[in-house]
Amino acid sequence: MNRYVVLQQLGDGTYGSVVLAQRRDTGEKVAIKRMKRKYYSWDEAMNLREVKSLKKLNHANIVKLREVIRENDTLYFVFEYMRGNLYQLIRDAERPFPEPVLRNILYQVLQGLAHMHRHGFFHRDLKPENLLCAGPELVKIADLGLAREVRSRPPYTDYVSTRWYRAPEVLLHDTHYGAPIDLWALGCIAAELYTCRPLFPGNSEIDQLYKICAVLGTPDREEWPEGYVLAETLRFRFPVSSGVPLARVVPTASPPALALFAALLRYPPRERPTAPQALRFPYFAVGVALGVPPPTSRARRSAVRVETEIAPVAAPTTRTDRFADILGGEVVHEARPIVEAREVREIRETARGRSVVGAGVGLSISAPRPPPAAAAYLGAARYIAGTRIDTSLFRPIPFRSHQETTAVGSGAARVDWAAKYLR
Repeated sequence: MNRYVVLQQLGDGTYGSVVLAQRRDTGEKVAIKRMKRKYYSWDEAMNLREVKSLKKLNHANIVKLREVIRENDTLYFVFEYMRGNLYQLIRDAERPFPEPVLRNILYQVLQGLAHMHRHGFFHRDLKPENLLCAGPELVKIADLGLAREVRSRPPYTDYVSTRWYRAPEVLLHDTHYGAPIDLWALGCIAAELYTCRPLFPGNSEIDQLYKICAVLGTPDREEWPEGYVLAETLRFRFPVSSGVPLARVVPTASPPALALFAALLRYPPRERPTAPQALRFPYFAVGVALGVPPPTSRARRSAVRVETEIAPVAAPTTRTDRFADILGGEVVHEARPIVEAREVREIRETARGRSVVGAGVGLSISAPRPPPAAAAYLGAARYIAGTRIDTSLFRPIPFRSHQETTAVGSGAARVDWAAKYLR
């Protein structure tokens, strides 16, 4: 710890305190988390969930763990420094942020969640205080002290996450929850970003469930039978409520945003979208239409005309993708047509610089074009704050041959790239 100079206290929590420090040699600012519990061996320290998860997770939207230090049986975590969190950003905002800014924030959080879930972890304590930021332009998921592995065996503890962002199955003390609880918490955070106030500010677990039912309505027994079984075990009866339209609760949200919120805030965990599915919602497609039509048959013109029929890709059923009606079809890459052996030989010989005449007809080769499915993917499946990717930039650029050539053993000419760039 003598390599760091402590500048100020940043916060104090249940398990540790966080200070702002600076490296003596480089001047880099870092956040150091000092654990309150004593650790008497390195094995005990390295088996912590926060260490195990951060060692495996390396993503631009997940806070980076620089190093772990143990001195005098005290454990220190050195993190990259982010100057604020999402709660402070909301609290200090003079007016609500415009939707493109909020869309960018949610997109970054979903990217981090998708990476985390893909590598077998779910956060369990997602809230604005645990989303560090450097302004609205950069957001990172932090505080993975309660993270669990998806493959770890239940039962899990039923007291996870801050109450306002706790999923209904966790409020009903379900011990077999999973990654969908992170998507519920993100839905609550998303609505709070628009309104600058909590969506379900319950005073207790029972009051939290009542506030959820007051907005979303009473859950359907046929839709969520597991929830009614949990409620009957706790002797809890869901209040009868027809709910309130989300458009009235979050009046500044656009229809695509409301569609995303409604999907994230579904009672049955299996009905909530995964993080990759949420990233494909129309809310994140700015100025483009998601969904690529199935490729049709097309002919390739050359000395030998080859026609190949490409079978259309079947639309996903509700069993494989229950959000197909919202997301549209899957992006499919066009299969390459089968080329006859003679045409392959002619193309290769033409590429070597030889003049090929087959059956009295000259062979002309045009510059390759990107397949339409790939171009549509580049234009539709990426979000860039308020704009779209110009796919015309991805057209192949032809290289002009140079005069300096070197003979190859086969007699074909080869461009001397070294002579070209050393001029």
